[in-house]
Amino acid sequence: MSTTTSLAQPAARPVRKSGQRFATLVSLALVVVAGLSALFLVQGVDSQMGDVLRSYEVRNQARELTIALSEAESNQRGYLLTGNEDYLEPYERASSTIDTRVAALIEVTKANPVQSERVKSIVGQINIKAAEMARTVELYSTQRRQQAQNLTDSGLGARMMEEVRGTLEQFITEENANLLQRNDDMEGSRRWLVAAILAALAGAAILGVSLLGRTRQDITILARNQNELRSQNETLEARVRERTQALEEATTHAERERERVEALLQDTNHRIGNSLATVSSLLGLQLMRSKSGEVREALEAARGRVHAIASSHRRLRLGGDLETTDAHEFLNAVLDDLKSTTTDAGAIELVGEVEPIVINARDATTIGIVVGELVTNAYKHAFPGGRRGRIVVKLFRDGTGVPTLAVEDDGQGLAEGIEPGDGGLGSVIIKQLAQQFGGVPIYERGATGGLTVTVPLPNLEGAGKTASETPSA
Repeated sequence: MSTTTSLAQPAARPVRKSGQRFATLVSLALVVVAGLSALFLVQGVDSQMGDVLRSYEVRNQARELTIALSEAESNQRGYLLTGNEDYLEPYERASSTIDTRVAALIEVTKANPVQSERVKSIVGQINIKAAEMARTVELYSTQRRQQAQNLTDSGLGARMMEEVRGTLEQFITEENANLLQRNDDMEGSRRWLVAAILAALAGAAILGVSLLGRTRQDITILARNQNELRSQNETLEARVRERTQALEEATTHAERERERVEALLQDTNHRIGNSLATVSSLLGLQLMRSKSGEVREALEAARGRVHAIASSHRRLRLGGDLETTDAHEFLNAVLDDLKSTTTDAGAIELVGEVEPIVINARDATTIGIVVGELVTNAYKHAFPGGRRGRIVVKLFRDGTGVPTLAVEDDGQGLAEGIEPGDGGLGSVIIKQLAQQFGGVPIYERGATGGLTVTVPLPNLEGAGKTASETPSA
């Protein structure tokens, strides 16, 4: 009986070893699939993000063109009705802006044949309307006022303006729909690819558990047959010691690898921040060389936004899980950067009141950008002429437990007739980024001046616990 058992076991061992090798190869293949899926996800999101940015640019250029056209028509009518030549200068400026916006719209749509043809049709209508306005102004300026009046009274110009405005609004509406569709496509791609990655990793985990189970079965079999294998006990104990030592070495190596990965992630964030800071410096050099006020303003805004993103990356410190960070530490560091790069920092006090909320690391940089936009807006508009004041940045949970970001100042506030959050690119950026967390910015004027911007963040991931509850690295 003993002889039969001894002969049967060697025959079974090669089969088990072969199965384990196969399971290991399958596990490695699944891990490779997960890595390739992640790479494909990044490339796909980058491509779709480029499409989204182009859609934003097309929509914004169309909107600016509509505004310029309306401004030109308004000043043309003012001149014809009153004869006041003060209307001519803004009319001519708006007319030149129309040409600039038309050229920009053609440029951003030239890669899309359908959009390009649509824009050509719109440009034809705009040129006809611009020619009509120029003709009436010329007639009026050369004392042929009756002819100008007859041309105006015919209603042709008003009809053309309505047609052009309607066409542009329809174009903008279509671009908005395209933008929403692209956002939906991005979200769908992300979900499918993340599901594929999770499935591959789950498969690898299941195979690992299966291998562990087989190993335990082998140990149990060895324990049952120890009487028959007593002669090999010393050899077996030596092998067990070797395996234990190898396991300890592997554990030590894994810990070193984890520390190395953590250091690499921190270094990567720091390098990204430094690279963006270099871009910000280059924009600053270009700003000093530019003589155009409009270009200087655009470069200054771009430089500030790049610097805010750079600061967010440099100041990001990951927790022990390598996925989360402490909002209190992160945002206070970002505010320190804003103080050090602002010329009015001595006159304006910047204060952070941030709860120690744990947030997802990938969301932290987005929140840093929102804070940078809001604080920069307050520095720029709330304290003109060297006025002193105070800006307070808060991150807290409201009465229902929803994480909420608020930036308030005691500056001069908004002038009457100006709607908060309208018009500027910064407001658009803040609104779009807030929507990623399921929130909408709320603007509130203070009773004695100042402005408070509140952004609820109901979808902020990882915000269910405080920093004290998260294991440190």
